[in-house]
Amino acid sequence: MYPCSNPELVAAVSEAGGIGIVQPVSMIFVHGHDLREGLRKIRALTSKPIGFNAIVEKSSKMYEDQMKKWVDVALEEGVRFFITALGSPDWVVKKVHAVGGVVYHDVTERKWAKRALEAGVDGLICVNARAGGHAGERTPEQLWAELGDLGVPLICAGGVGDEQTFVRMLRLGYAGVQMGTRFIATTECKAHDDYKRAIVAAKAIEKVGTKAGFLAKRMLRHARLKHYVRMYYTFKSVLQLKKASLQGMHYKDYFQAGKSVDGIHAVEQAGDVVQRFAAAASEQPKPASAPAA
Repeated sequence: MYPCSNPELVAAVSEAGGIGIVQPVSMIFVHGHDLREGLRKIRALTSKPIGFNAIVEKSSKMYEDQMKKWVDVALEEGVRFFITALGSPDWVVKKVHAVGGVVYHDVTERKWAKRALEAGVDGLICVNARAGGHAGERTPEQLWAELGDLGVPLICAGGVGDEQTFVRMLRLGYAGVQMGTRFIATTECKAHDDYKRAIVAAKAIEKVGTKAGFLAKRMLRHARLKHYVRMYYTFKSVLQLKKASLQGMHYKDYFQAGKSVDGIHAVEQAGDVVQRFAAAASEQPKPASAPAA
């Protein structure tokens, strides 16, 4: 969850019964931790399982090599749950499965899901149109209908900010949910108070997506130029989001959030959020057993 994956937040989510996810660029570049030191700080706060987000796109060989080193560090420090995105997860799957770990992959439609399964992933993070940052085009219901027959656990990502929506996704058939925006508005998150207040005050209808201009679109179709253009926009957004999240809002800044803002009404402790969601799930009637054949 760039730029808000600080050790205290990750640990608080896991300690309460969720799985806090480490985003290495956020932990290192935004919050100033060496990755190994940051992972050990989390371990000092909780012994519960944590996860690691590996963005595996290949626009930069230098970045790709660095991500491989980060994955190795995470494995050495005992992380066994990985979420991959934006590229083929094959090399992550090979490393993680070798030590008995689990890999889920971000997908927005069936063709990417099938490629991820061919690479050997264990489950899919279904990124829908209500997600923040890198939204898909389908509703949660459409994604479930499209992917529900693939035979692996599906996690709903996008638009879940309250217990009612969480339970609805479970009833739909999802094995769980991935939440980012909800945990920005928590006391453990190191984001600026302006960011947290903006999330609490925002409505989903106010969320806007930005598009690349005509020239950028043309260059993104070029075999060589596309890698440089993607690097430029990636670093530009990383810098802007870091500044806004740590220093507060100025007139040229923007915050990243999903449409789950509609269900977020207060800044709370991360553990309270997890426990409230867990209680809501436990109160739901269990599905009836299938009749004997």
